[in-house]
Amino acid sequence: MGQIVGIDLGTTNSVVGVIEAGRPIVIANSEGSRTTPSIVGFTKDKEIVIGDQARRQLVLNPKNTFYNLKRFIGSDWDELDDTSISVPYNVKANESGSVRVLSTNTEREYAPEELVSSLIRKLINDAETYLGETVDSAVITVPAYFNESQRQATKDSAILAGIKVDRILNEPTAAALAYGFEKSSSNNVLVFDLGGGTFDVSLLKISNGVFDVKATCGDTQLGGNNFDSKIVDWLAEKFLNKHNIDLRRDRQALQRLTEAAEKAKCELSGLQKTKISLPFITTSKEGPLHIEETLDRKIFESLSQELLDRLLEPVQIALDDSGWNAEDIDEVVLVGGSTRIPMVQQLVKTLVPNDPCQSVNPDEVVAIGAAIQSGIISGDLQDLLLNDVTPLSLGLETIGGLMKVLIPRNTPIPVRQSDVFSTSEANQSSVVVQVRQGERPLASENKSLGKFRLSGIPPAPRGIPQVQVAFDIDANGLLEVSATDRTTGRKQAVTISGGSNLNEQEINSIIEEAKAKANEDRKKRSVIDRKNSALTLIAQAERRLRDASLEFGPYGAERQQRAVELAIQDVEEYIDDDDPQELEISVSALQEALFGLNRKFAAEKKTDNNPLQGIKNTFGSLKDELFSDDYWDDDDPWDNQMNRNYRNSRYGNSRDDNDPWDNDYFL
Repeated sequence: MGQIVGIDLGTTNSVVGVIEAGRPIVIANSEGSRTTPSIVGFTKDKEIVIGDQARRQLVLNPKNTFYNLKRFIGSDWDELDDTSISVPYNVKANESGSVRVLSTNTEREYAPEELVSSLIRKLINDAETYLGETVDSAVITVPAYFNESQRQATKDSAILAGIKVDRILNEPTAAALAYGFEKSSSNNVLVFDLGGGTFDVSLLKISNGVFDVKATCGDTQLGGNNFDSKIVDWLAEKFLNKHNIDLRRDRQALQRLTEAAEKAKCELSGLQKTKISLPFITTSKEGPLHIEETLDRKIFESLSQELLDRLLEPVQIALDDSGWNAEDIDEVVLVGGSTRIPMVQQLVKTLVPNDPCQSVNPDEVVAIGAAIQSGIISGDLQDLLLNDVTPLSLGLETIGGLMKVLIPRNTPIPVRQSDVFSTSEANQSSVVVQVRQGERPLASENKSLGKFRLSGIPPAPRGIPQVQVAFDIDANGLLEVSATDRTTGRKQAVTISGGSNLNEQEINSIIEEAKAKANEDRKKRSVIDRKNSALTLIAQAERRLRDASLEFGPYGAERQQRAVELAIQDVEEYIDDDDPQELEISVSALQEALFGLNRKFAAEKKTDNNPLQGIKNTFGSLKDELFSDDYWDDDDPWDNQMNRNYRNSRYGNSRDDNDPWDNDYFL
């Protein structure tokens, strides 16, 4: 069985953690950073880039670089606000009203789940590299106020990435797990989670390893990006008034404005004012135009007042639902990078009289909590118990378009609730069960999660048949609904996934496409690796020739040096050739020539105890690099024979079973 990891799938950045030696840790990515930008893009060559690589092309390739995907996942087009769709790339609604992202480079459209799955796959690959073993399942965090559709869509993304989801965990709950880990005292905790794209607040009672969630509330369309947008609008309006040009209509200018706004927001957390300088932001008849503005904290706070007001209501609702007063809160835990904004911290202090806890890293605490939950599931951590709640009320639509609530919000999960319904017309042979989620009394004003029909009801007067409808919510917060006719025993059940942007057929199709592309990408990677290894070999051989000239002079190792020079010419001839087998042969010949030259060095060393300083034997590192198993691709037919010939040679078998490029490992 492979490892279980915890993933904080963030709007701005994502983090992966794991339990190691009984303690949760954050795993650095392949670039050496502990956080990975939640950005996916496509280059002009149609190659996918993720994280920091994608971030670097944001300005120059805005149409094909996608961020804020978390706001789109599992959402219908009409559920998004203007800030969410004000992005430099193209988004649209498909025929069913789901969100689709368009890429001009690949000339196709993507469901947000498809792109997010690529991000999850990178996080898993980084974790496998660190752990040295396969990761086959994960605990993934979501905002506490995510509805059933968004949770199911997150699970779909993991399935597309080839990962099993052991638990969907609410982000504030994960933060509380990290805060309360190894704490034995009893505390009432308020978790204030303001991330890049979403806002959550949860109230928990933590006592001796038991984490009991009392209430949760939030806003999935409110986050740090909204604060950035206020600065973008301020800059764009000033520029519009001055030059009569709206920069928000220019994709590259909009992306530059967004990056400058985020930087200014961060700087204002420590400074009273900051300069925003954007040279050559656009051009006009008069020539290039620039932005030079000074933004102080007072102006920023005045721009953001409406957003602060939106933060107040969820906190008050959560307090009311829990039955607690502000004085009952023992500790406030701030989560998410946007909680570093001074006016946000001041707002929290006005709501709860205690100073916020500063002992947790707001960028990593959710991933740490997810890792702790993965340790609970795997059995690595004992004596910890988590009791979560459902964030929104669940019910069904009844006659007259009203919402009948079966499971109220903030009900502890897992839970099962049922009720008995009847027909509204005489001799009615079937009923339609329309499942809704939300807090409005009218069914049409709440989120539709799906519907199904129960047929075969015996003819009877209105109100006589009895249909029992049951709602089951599992520990992930995912819902299953069943309806049973008590007279005939006929039953119909459905797992709610209708709100996801992808149906089962689309998911299977994407998985097959991903496998096909994985084969293609693997072959491309193999070719690139061979070429890079050959170039490295040439560089090291030329360096070795220079060392030989210093050591032996022009004639001391003439035969060996000439052999290396000729072998280098052969490799250079075939390095850009379409025949990889010729490249393999020439590389092998250069290796043999280098061995001969290195043997000459070794022989000279025995007779001269004071060799010229500065000459180093590079053979060891050269052999490690050139004979690494990345050099071979068992799936290439031309490569199999060369592979077998080489591995039966005097240099032995260098296969590395942990190398993902050396095994049939597909995304």
